[in-house]
Amino acid sequence: MAKGPGLYTDIGKKTRDLLYRDYQGDHKFTITTFSPTGVAITSSGTKKGDLFLADVNTQLKRNNITTDIKVDINSNLSTTIVVDELAPGLKTILSFKLELQYLHEYAGISTSMGITANPVVNFSGVVGTNSTAIGTEVSFDTKTGNFTKYNAGISFSNADLIAALTLNDKCETLNASYYHIVKPLTNTSVGAEVKHSFSTNENTITVGTQHALDPLTTVKASINNLGKANALIQHEWRPKSLFTISGEIDTKAVDKSAKFGLALALKP
Repeated sequence: MAKGPGLYTDIGKKTRDLLYRDYQGDHKFTITTFSPTGVAITSSGTKKGDLFLADVNTQLKRNNITTDIKVDINSNLSTTIVVDELAPGLKTILSFKLELQYLHEYAGISTSMGITANPVVNFSGVVGTNSTAIGTEVSFDTKTGNFTKYNAGISFSNADLIAALTLNDKCETLNASYYHIVKPLTNTSVGAEVKHSFSTNENTITVGTQHALDPLTTVKASINNLGKANALIQHEWRPKSLFTISGEIDTKAVDKSAKFGLALALKP
């Protein structure tokens, strides 16, 4: 288990990754190469129906500074600079906004501000330990003078179980999640999430599981009470190189075509 409560985004993350991560209905290809000087160049392309999206990202690491330069198919250029451990536990991220992250044994803080004349200011903080954490996140629009986000959450965890409760969407939605490692040797785990909307009084329940068929192959599946079922198989055919096949079907409308996705990530 990690030391300290982590950041606010870590609350419920294990369950979200189990239930939603890597499921997709698109075709995605990613390849990473390294130059003799250590520069990493990652090219990716995604086919969404008739639309094709692509970008190239160049990453340079030197000491505790990481620089990412990305250009997409529309010639949009973005740059991100990350300075790690400028001070003990402090990470600085500079892109179209300035972000600071601070991790402590009993606290985790993240704050960011857009680099504009009227920026949106974001703040999140967590206090606790690696077993119990409580936190909040808020966003304030300096142009309108309004809070655009205010959420809160709490999590409890031990070696094989994590439970979390969060208030999201300006406290309009209550999320309760559960993650349990059933068998560590085969990476077998189960999870569930219940979302309750106070405005509509509706509940969405999602359950899922994952299991490693062998050290290199993992299968996952999830289904919710709306009838949406997902499944995938992911194979690591060489270190850090993954091939993933996923599918989604609406069990309440089986006459509709199922969605299938492919993802290939290649790293030397």
